[in-house]
Amino acid sequence: MAADLTTHELIAKHRPTLDQALEAIRTRAYWSPHPEHPKAYGENGSLDAAAGKAAFDALLGTRLDLGQPGTDDWVGAEVSPYGIELGVTYPHADVDVLLPAMKAGQRAWRDAGAEMRAVVCLEILKRISDRTHEFAHAVMHTSGQAFMMAFQAGGPHAQDRGLEAVAYAYVEQVRTPDAAEWSKPQGKRDPLALTKQFTPVPRGIALVVGCNTFPTWNGYPGLFASLATGNAVLVKPHPRAVLPLALTVQVARQVLAEAGFDPNLVALAAERPGEGIAKTLATRPEIRIIDYTGSTAFGDWLEANARQAQVYTEKAGVNTVLVDSTANYKGMLSNLAFSLSLYSGQMCTTPQNLLIPRDGIRTDEGPKTFDEVVADLARSVDGLLGDDARANALLGAIVNPDVKARLEAAAGLGEVALASREISNPEFPDAVVRTPVIVKLDGARKYWEGADDEAAYMSECFGPVSFAVAVDSAADAAELLRRTIREKGAMTVGAYTTDEEVEQAVQEVCLDEAAQLSLNLTGGVYVNQTAAFSDFHGSGGNPAANSALCDGAFVANRFRVVEVRREA
Repeated sequence: MAADLTTHELIAKHRPTLDQALEAIRTRAYWSPHPEHPKAYGENGSLDAAAGKAAFDALLGTRLDLGQPGTDDWVGAEVSPYGIELGVTYPHADVDVLLPAMKAGQRAWRDAGAEMRAVVCLEILKRISDRTHEFAHAVMHTSGQAFMMAFQAGGPHAQDRGLEAVAYAYVEQVRTPDAAEWSKPQGKRDPLALTKQFTPVPRGIALVVGCNTFPTWNGYPGLFASLATGNAVLVKPHPRAVLPLALTVQVARQVLAEAGFDPNLVALAAERPGEGIAKTLATRPEIRIIDYTGSTAFGDWLEANARQAQVYTEKAGVNTVLVDSTANYKGMLSNLAFSLSLYSGQMCTTPQNLLIPRDGIRTDEGPKTFDEVVADLARSVDGLLGDDARANALLGAIVNPDVKARLEAAAGLGEVALASREISNPEFPDAVVRTPVIVKLDGARKYWEGADDEAAYMSECFGPVSFAVAVDSAADAAELLRRTIREKGAMTVGAYTTDEEVEQAVQEVCLDEAAQLSLNLTGGVYVNQTAAFSDFHGSGGNPAANSALCDGAFVANRFRVVEVRREA
């Protein structure tokens, strides 16, 4: 296959970016090559806002032909949470044809080496970045994120996570030299001399099982980690969020072909309504790596049943914030209100349980009772979302009926401190937009008028639902935090305290149970946000996830090193 993109051109273009990424993961300092502001686009081949919107609109009602082998049907039934029917159809694959075709190109991709694979991946990411405005609309209308969040989280932040995975993959592959001269002295005899070659070899075909809420942000780490380590990648999107990952596959196939590689190294597995092909694909012998984001039940099933594959899961947890004391009461309330509201709580990092001593907390405004803290937080959320235009920009839309049902049921679990309200979206009148609900529960009370308090706060209630849980003391809160992480897992933990002993106790819980901790956030950084190249998303050490985005462990087992020895 003739290459339009030469090795020299790709390395010259992207090696500086790769080097900067390698330095960023070493120092953990802030860095990103992908602009966050929409106005930064429109030059050097990138689409500006109008061109990106036009490109998205042009996709609606079309057939997205990827040129894949084994296409036996055309499928697609995505309806935007904002009420728009996308009408895009995608190739449905006969996997008995597609999987062998994907394997065919792996030898050349393996032999290309770690650096070439890395710069090809960076070219894919660069072309996706140039189309960030288009991708933002695709993410918005499949996930329900508000536009600015879809633009940032679905665009530059997702691209950063993909690049971060490429950087880690490169580091792990070049840790072992390509070749070595080995000589062992034998006294008076001639030394034993060998020439040794070391080659990173892929495991096989990787399967990415996409999620509804963050199709690119959660999809890119596994996709690019597997591709950069030499594996072919089959992308199985969530049936409600196909378009962003289908466009990603389209770009990847174009770049691979232009670089002289088989485009079938990356392919799409879209499914018919109700087909449920993830289980079938996950247990195929050709599938050797699986990346999954979604429910605990299916994540557990993958870990138990996809025995032939390395399985990387991000499942669910019960995220907790311990509130003991604060030197900035207004800042704490403002920070928590934003964290509870962002994307209608539909983030795997959104806090659910707020553990607050029943006797109250110490603040810079004097002591506050449990009821005062909860009431003040409710007022802070109300103030943040009081203007409907601002509320729509923060909340986005409810992604599916299950989230709406959980939200409505939550009011029956305890005393409602903040009722959820419906907000209309003038631009998208069919969007389901709801503000968060806050429900009071008691950590020492088993039942509340027939409702089981513990069963409520010890279960994940994904969506804009939070529980203010009264506890006897900060020490009791720390122990409940420990039990919650150990039994249910947590992607994030937050704590507010001015007491060194309480801070140390919470930190020890999080170190013991492997949970990522944020302390005393009162400004513009929130517990449910993580930055690529610096923050670890998940730890892989508690039930919420068996891997972290992104560290060496996330990439190192996607390939093996094979040695060839020869006598010198």
